[in-house]
Amino acid sequence: QVQLVESGGGLVQPGGSLRLSCAPSGRTFSTNAMGWFRQAPGKEREFVAAINWSGHSTYYTDSVQGRFTISRDNAKNTVYLDMDRLRPEDTAVYYCAASLTGQGIGDIVQAPPLNLNWGQGTQVTVSS
Repeated sequence: QVQLVESGGGLVQPGGSLRLSCAPSGRTFSTNAMGWFRQAPGKEREFVAAINWSGHSTYYTDSVQGRFTISRDNAKNTVYLDMDRLRPEDTAVYYCAASLTGQGIGDIVQAPPLNLNWGQGTQVTVSS
């Protein structure tokens, strides 16, 4: 599988902002839906945000709606997650995922894990 490389994680104070980036190496995912998931210590991995192949359709889990924004630049083959008004409960390892099967939001949100190409994860810690 193609390697997805995340960057931009780090330590930030509550109320602060971070931008995560995800870029695949070796091929383009410009015609595939992409998304972000996260896994907090002791918890299962959960869906955060998804974007369709063109970038015109997005979807978020309720807890980040209005605070996080997913976007993509297909010319740069990169997907972003802008995170504002961060809270301690946003602390987690954040994973980028690319659909291996489709272009739409559902190909991320409802996809079995094996239908997604995963990145290695980047740590986000929100703490004062």
